[in-house]
Amino acid sequence: MDHMLYVGMTGARAIQLAQTTNANNLANASTAGFRADFHNLMAEAVSGPGLATRVNTVARDRASHLEAGSIQQTGRELDVSVSGDGWLAVQDADGKEAYSRRGDLQITASGQLLNGAGQPVLGEGGPVSVPPHSSLTIGRDGSVSVIPLGQSADTLAVIDRIKLVKLDQAQVIKGNDGLMRQQDGKAGEVSAAISLQSGSLEGSNVNTVDAMVTMISLSRSYEMQVKMMQTAKEMADSGTRLMRLEYTGVTP
Repeated sequence: MDHMLYVGMTGARAIQLAQTTNANNLANASTAGFRADFHNLMAEAVSGPGLATRVNTVARDRASHLEAGSIQQTGRELDVSVSGDGWLAVQDADGKEAYSRRGDLQITASGQLLNGAGQPVLGEGGPVSVPPHSSLTIGRDGSVSVIPLGQSADTLAVIDRIKLVKLDQAQVIKGNDGLMRQQDGKAGEVSAAISLQSGSLEGSNVNTVDAMVTMISLSRSYEMQVKMMQTAKEMADSGTRLMRLEYTGVTP
């Protein structure tokens, strides 16, 4: 019975983790550039002395679906979508380089260019800083051009170029902050083949219908694991009662 209890207990724990991930996907279905996550569940024998008769249900490292989301035209000058498998370089909370597809950019009062999550967007020499301006344009190559405040249209000047990189898809992992990095710790390769489309946003790649179906399936699987644990307890109680009857010499 303890074999059954162990399978049910670890299975329920792994399913709870998968439910949390799926709920996070649904919550970010409308977040620009979001990549849906998933967990691979597998059975693994518990190591130790004796025979490998105990099986543990484990959730492998979280992975992400890297397919592109749908493109929505917004007409906003600070909205950009990345072509192909390219990524925007941003600065994480530790000041290190990380990557995102989130293109709903904004400019702070101090002139810093951020994405919708509040992370600084990186240019050729660090975070992009935008001076006071009357007009701003983001080119297909990532160049950020402005007409300085109080100047005429013929004074258009390129102030920086957004860093666009290509990552090794087999190495891409998502951190707890939602940003992508390469497992080997290397920086992404700057690529001139990657372009931006201004005035548009890439939505998330979460399929809400599939996520809802997954939520129902995981809920049923969790109920099955709980039922398995209850059955194991009932079987153990029955065995204990029989042993007590035999010990006292009472015929059941």
